[in-house]
This record gives sequence, structure tokens and C-alpha cells, in this order.
Amino acid sequence: MSQKALGRLFNSTPAADNVWINLADAGGVTFVCFLGAAAGDTYTLQQAKDGSGTGAANLACISEYHTNTGNGSDAWTRRTQAATHTVVAAAAAVQQAVAIEVEGTQLADEYCFVRLASTGAGAVNALTRDLNVQRAPENLPAMAV
Repeated sequence: MSQKALGRLFNSTPAADNVWINLADAGGVTFVCFLGAAAGDTYTLQQAKDGSGTGAANLACISEYHTNTGNGSDAWTRRTQAATHTVVAAAAAVQQAVAIEVEGTQLADEYCFVRLASTGAGAVNALTRDLNVQRAPENLPAMAV
């Protein structure tokens, strides 16, 4: 039996809005966000030294992100901005879904946790990727500790 993608390629925290995600065992995280109405949202990225938020600070590394409607009817649109810690998704159908990638190397020394917080009702899914150790899903570590 071959190993499935969950545990081999990625781990996931589907309810990750404002949750500290541990990158100690991953190369990075892709936050996939969705707001089911064309209302717009602002997402804020921070880093911390532990899952309690010790030393929490804004992580101004987002210079690129992608958007689409989220229903599979359109391709992702690449969007760029000056590096900052926020992404503002416009109140438009083509920006209901947002994908933001963060590399572990972008965190400051001694920091290994990140969180993305929605200021609205946007759902945030954290997909850690480039796992240092591949495991069966039931043996994956909890991402928020």
C-alpha cells in the first residue's frame, strides 16, 4: 500500500484562523482562505517562538499571494504587493479564495510558529508542506502545539 498525500506531502489544520501553527517539522505553510461572500477580508500574519504566542510579532514577508472564486471555475490570479504582514482581499467574487505561502526560512531566528488571522468571517486552512518526516496520517504531530 502506498502512502497517501496526507502525511507524505502535507499536514492540514482546516480551522486555523488565528491559530499558532508549528513549522519546526516543515519547510513552510500554505494558508488557503475562503470567504463565501464577495465581502472582502483582511488577513494578518504573525510569528511567535511557541504555541502560546511568546514574542508575537508581525511577519512582513507577504509580497505575493493568489486569489480566485474558490469554486473551481477560474484559475488562480497572482497578486503582488510590497512585502508586508497583511493581505487585503477585495470585495469581489474573484477574490473570495486567497492562498498565502510562508517559507520557514522567512521566520526570525528562534521563531517557529506562525498564524494567519482573518478580520472578517474568512475560513483559514493551514497546510504545512515539505514535511521533514513523512508519517501515516494517524502518526502526524498536532500542528498547533
